[in-house]
Amino acid sequence: MAYEYASEGSLDYYPCRYGQSKLLFRGPRRRLEGAYAAVLGGTETYGKFVVEPFPTLLEGMLDLAVVNFGYVNAGADVFANEPVIIDACSRAKVTVIQLMGAQNMSNRFYAVHPRRNDRFLRASNLMKTVFREVDFTEFHFTRHMLSALKAVSEEKFALVEDELKSAWTARMRTLLQKIEGKTVLLWISGSRQDGQDDLGPEPLMVDDEMVASIRPFATELVHVTPSSAARNCGTEDMRFAPLEEPAAAAMPGPRVHEEVAEALAPVLRRVLKA
Repeated sequence: MAYEYASEGSLDYYPCRYGQSKLLFRGPRRRLEGAYAAVLGGTETYGKFVVEPFPTLLEGMLDLAVVNFGYVNAGADVFANEPVIIDACSRAKVTVIQLMGAQNMSNRFYAVHPRRNDRFLRASNLMKTVFREVDFTEFHFTRHMLSALKAVSEEKFALVEDELKSAWTARMRTLLQKIEGKTVLLWISGSRQDGQDDLGPEPLMVDDEMVASIRPFATELVHVTPSSAARNCGTEDMRFAPLEEPAAAAMPGPRVHEEVAEALAPVLRRVLKA
């Protein structure tokens, strides 16, 4: 994975593992002992191209160790199937769970890679029956495939979208039930530039009704919509190699991470004192 290795001008993310987990998280590696908070999430939580992502900023605001369990392009399946990470979160004082998109999960229509969840593996017989005209060997990534399917038939695509929303709701509920202790859902809307498709904003296909259905299983919910000023900073203060500039331009920058941390901090202080 390209983001795991530093090149000229880019960040060294100090990739590390915890216990027997096969996942590589952003380091430096933290001790999972004593008092700490945990943050589960995808690309935003990982903080790609950002020197101090919001979990790092939170550590200074809370005066508490914060373990960054962000994983690039993660779906809920990555964490729900990692007992080492579930155990670490259960022992944390509080766990923040970023709401990730619904596209990067295995479901009745297609399967994704168990760790690199944005990688499309195969279409199910159901998918092949619904989209007989599509050659699924052409696809390697979930978002590309979904965009192509929507272009073929919006009516058929609606069936896939409904399945993804249902699967997301069930997986998130399972994830929340597996984590013992206090949990805070983090819904970041419009934090990055989406692709040139019409699938919608990140987190993809997540709506108010879906979030409301899992809200009772969490201690708190924090919904952050970064300001236009933060989103329009481009790649200012971001670190990347020359060839990574297009990817960096699509990611949330330091100002967005600051606003997310500022929104989370008071809620986490209240939860920690309760």
